[in-house]
Amino acid sequence: MRTMTANEAKTQFGDMLVKAQQAPIQISRNGKPIAVLVSADDYTALETLKLQLLKDRIAQAEKDIVAGNTVDSEAFMQALIDGEHG
Repeated sequence: MRTMTANEAKTQFGDMLVKAQQAPIQISRNGKPIAVLVSADDYTALETLKLQLLKDRIAQAEKDIVAGNTVDSEAFMQALIDGEHG
């Protein structure tokens, strides 16, 4: 992934938009990544994947509930707090 400083992104905005159509561009400030510019098509694809993942997780949760594959929420939270692993 190409990296640009925030200043380069500002001064080369048009060029950056063209390059973002080819591959994501990471923008950094003071040496730290602050953003990634992606094409509109890539963004739409990512959002579609996230939605599908959420739907898949909901479907699995519904199957788990029907099968009785559940845990007590208070016990689960306490196990997390206590650092216990399932």
